Amino acid sequence: MTRPLTTRRSAPVARDRAPRVTAPKGAQGRVWRACPGRDRQTRLPISGSAQTSGGGILGLWAAGQPALGQPALGQRVLGLLASGLLALGVLAGCGREAPPEPPVGIWSEGERALIDSLSPIPPLPPSPGNAVADDPGARALGHALFFEPALSANGHISCASCHVPDKYFTDGLPLARAIGTTQRHTPTIIGAQWAPFLFWDGRRDSLWAQALGPLENEVEHGFDRVAVARVVFERYKAPYEAIFGPMPDMSDRATFPEHGRPLEFNTNHPHNMAWAALTPGDQEAVNRVVANVGKAIEAYERALLPGPAPFDRYVEALKAGDAEGGGHLSDAALRGLRAFVGKGQCVNCHNGPLLSDLGFHNLGLPPTGDGSFADVGRSLGAAQVKMDAFRCGEPFSDARQCEELRFLNHTFDDFLGAFKTPSLRNVAMTAPYMHTGQFATLDDVVNFYRTLPSKAAVGHRELVLDLLDPAVDTQDLVAFLESLTGPLPDPQWRSPPSKEQP
Repeated sequence: MTRPLTTRRSAPVARDRAPRVTAPKGAQGRVWRACPGRDRQTRLPISGSAQTSGGGILGLWAAGQPALGQPALGQRVLGLLASGLLALGVLAGCGREAPPEPPVGIWSEGERALIDSLSPIPPLPPSPGNAVADDPGARALGHALFFEPALSANGHISCASCHVPDKYFTDGLPLARAIGTTQRHTPTIIGAQWAPFLFWDGRRDSLWAQALGPLENEVEHGFDRVAVARVVFERYKAPYEAIFGPMPDMSDRATFPEHGRPLEFNTNHPHNMAWAALTPGDQEAVNRVVANVGKAIEAYERALLPGPAPFDRYVEALKAGDAEGGGHLSDAALRGLRAFVGKGQCVNCHNGPLLSDLGFHNLGLPPTGDGSFADVGRSLGAAQVKMDAFRCGEPFSDARQCEELRFLNHTFDDFLGAFKTPSLRNVAMTAPYMHTGQFATLDDVVNFYRTLPSKAAVGHRELVLDLLDPAVDTQDLVAFLESLTGPLPDPQWRSPPSKEQP
């Protein structure tokens, strides 16, 4: 779906986009491209195994890439280097015709290395910013808080209202609907444990900090942090204090108002004025409770992991020496897998065991609604995360090494209109698709990449994004994506805890 990246520097760079040329006689049915920097009549077949042959450059990288538990920044850098190496490998093949595609289920060395890099699901990574991330008591408290509707302005909205457990922790709607309707689609929580940045625009840098955002969003929970602390004090004081220590006395109405939160751009709002009237010490005490609420919710969400899918069982069988992969994939899914790691170039962004590079890209998606809302995506998200009071390195985080933030440049041109690459695990169960849910089916998504209609509403479409190879069959690709569906998390985590818990 994309041509390989050759660079990702923040400064503008020229990329030679070689024009398509007419295929030579006898080569009908292949896609040919003139070689950049050489005689324009020198032709290179782009389809078939040409993208993973020539030494299997990307495949060799895939075999040695770091596990997802390692720093995501390094993983993405290696991925971009691999894309550049792949581009060099393609150029090295200029003038040579690709060999015919092998039979279904017969893989080249490069293809196997790429396939092996997509499975199995790695161990749960640590959460450096959350000292109680794996504490059983914190998980039990977070479980209760996730399903608690009292943490909303109308007493009816909980985290589970949009992250519906039996819908793979999404809601099946184009745009999330809670107190009001948001401007973005609800992403799944399953697999989010590996992400260095959360939300479609990456405006939070931990799962626990992400959990706090919707609480004070006007159209989500519509709540405020003083009220959050009071709900915890009135309903969960004992389990909270067993984990985090003494709470401030939220029953003292002379000290703590009914509502209060900081609103930097709406200073005359009653909530902001009430917050400003608190002493710095009381503000810190409330913020500490709210941060701990997020940490407890993350402890619960760390139980919501992706499970092994038919694709994983296929790869496991291949690695055990079974050339048939245990029969876990249909012929259509196998053809789709070959396209995914080959001529479809999907693996350029959807790589690693989560099938996501965890990065941000502008696909040039068609505008939704009346077009009046210009969503700048990662540009604003990157600026917001650097100002977040709950980010890595700030007093409420338990992490002090913040490499992801250290190198984050929110003025990077390619961030404008860019959104996070979602994981493809369980993708068949999380429709609709894209950050505004504008595509109802996977067929619609594939068709978008096949046609690339319109222009980017904000910024510019990725310069490396090219039309999907016409030789790729939509139903084959969809069959492979469906093979990425694993089981839902354990039933005990998919419903509210019993009244005796936490």
